Amino acid sequence: MRRTFICSCCALGLTIPAAGQSPQPAVPQVILSRQLQESTSWPTAQTPAPVAQGAVPAGTSLTRRQAEALALQKNPQITVGKLRALIAGQYVREQRSALLPTAYLSLTGVTASDGARISAGALNNPIIFQRAATGTTVSQLITDFGRTTNLVSSAESSAKAEEENSAATTAQIVLAVDQAFYNALETQALLQVAQQTIDARQLIVNQINALTQAKLKSDLDLSFANVDLSRAKLLQLEAKNNYATALATLSAILGYPDQQPFDLVESTSAPEQPDADVNPLIMEALRQRPELLALEDQVTSAEKFAHAEHDLWRPTVSALGTVGVAPVRNNALPNWYGAVGANINIPVFSGFLYNARAKTADLQTEAAKQRLLDERNNIARDVRTAWQQSQQVFERLGVTQQLRDQASLGLNLAEARYNLGLGSIVELGQAELQKTEADIADTDAQYQYRLTRLVLAYTIGAPK
Repeated sequence: MRRTFICSCCALGLTIPAAGQSPQPAVPQVILSRQLQESTSWPTAQTPAPVAQGAVPAGTSLTRRQAEALALQKNPQITVGKLRALIAGQYVREQRSALLPTAYLSLTGVTASDGARISAGALNNPIIFQRAATGTTVSQLITDFGRTTNLVSSAESSAKAEEENSAATTAQIVLAVDQAFYNALETQALLQVAQQTIDARQLIVNQINALTQAKLKSDLDLSFANVDLSRAKLLQLEAKNNYATALATLSAILGYPDQQPFDLVESTSAPEQPDADVNPLIMEALRQRPELLALEDQVTSAEKFAHAEHDLWRPTVSALGTVGVAPVRNNALPNWYGAVGANINIPVFSGFLYNARAKTADLQTEAAKQRLLDERNNIARDVRTAWQQSQQVFERLGVTQQLRDQASLGLNLAEARYNLGLGSIVELGQAELQKTEADIADTDAQYQYRLTRLVLAYTIGAPK
């Protein structure tokens, strides 16, 4: 939303961006750093970052790096991403367990009629004896001709994909913090512009009021001057509201339920020059964007799972061994027992279940490949768009600075002409309006360029 202020004595309009509503480059939904540890290892200022619990003292300074570290420490989405990666790691252990031996202890007690036999419920007809026994059974998969190995590889690739997704979430939170931080800084600067405008117009009102009382200026001039002063006060009220909204947004991202009175510390470094060519940036993004790496791992996982589903038709060879003692038994039986054996299962017919599962896995693999292709195209588009926007805003910096200088010169000339009686109050009001509009445009351009540089860094997967 943009607010428009129209001076009653001229046709020019004055706009001020609302908090969080200044033009922003298009940002993909998923994100910069690869690991939380890397993000929190960024250099910070000497002032310690506040803890995101309870209210912070008024005037607590906060740099952009401190804000990023604080959000990475407290934002719940970061924790969710890490937990999902840990869950995926446990799935790998589940699949790998099929390659390891299985052992269990058994305690058995049976009361039976002497000489009785099982006659129903099975094809065999064994003799049953009264007994009490304990024993151990161990089973081991010998080979299933690659199915379990493919399942383990699929789970490992899925776990890697979750780690990349966690890194993407981290990057998204970092970018959201940077956007909120610079929005708050911009609205704070616009509030200062509004205050300076009020001071300047109040001075003119005082001068014209004195001249009016001395019968050197008309009441109409004083009325126009008061109108311009009222417009400036409305501009200040709008700027105050925008600043409070931006600060509340920043506080929420940092993990605070209430708005915190941070004293935002602005970087004093000069703006960087934009990159001359976009193609190297696109290639860098295709190599290191965590979302793309996650989709590549998902494709690998789908391919391995498809191989495992095709392996359902292969035989399974396993071994089984058991040993134990029977202290209570029939006297015709020995007091210990033991046996080993091997078993081969050969699939013959599954009601077309295996065929359907294999076909489903193949289709899922193809779908994952298409998602990867689509994401590559989207990332290339996002990098190109962010690069073009950074170029445009950088060029705008020079124009807005020139506009600001010319507007200041025009205001000085208009004031001199008015004081000499050569200009009208309408001319002076128009010069004041142009000066305020130029100040707002230049302030907006400075912060927008810094933000477009951060967005471009995000789109190529390189934190700044």
